[in-house]
Amino acid sequence: MTVRDHVMVAHSLRGEVFGPAQRLHGATYVVDATFAATSLDADGIVVDMGLATEQLHTLLADLAYRNLDEEEAFAGVNTSTETLAQVVADRLVDRVHQGLLGPGAHGLATITVTLHESHVAWASYERAL
Repeated sequence: MTVRDHVMVAHSLRGEVFGPAQRLHGATYVVDATFAATSLDADGIVVDMGLATEQLHTLLADLAYRNLDEEEAFAGVNTSTETLAQVVADRLVDRVHQGLLGPGAHGLATITVTLHESHVAWASYERAL
């Protein structure tokens, strides 16, 4: 089951491999969070779609319109698309463990987060539960 949202951030990247992206720039990501299980719960779902949508939106709101270079949580971290996908996945897993995605979420096997930088480039991070 996949839910989608978006987030706008500013950041810069360290390292010659990033070329002009080493300078401060904005990024708008379309964010997909895919929840997978080995079986459906008693209601015939993987996870509550409404709760998943709500939690992804709330999580992304904490990052939105921020310069990630100035955020304590990212101090010393290169906020590449892959890194941000990992951060979102890890934070979703934390929310599963806190019970914020409902009791059915405890049967999840993986969460995969994909950040789409554009229609031709994206990165994903898969996290086991």
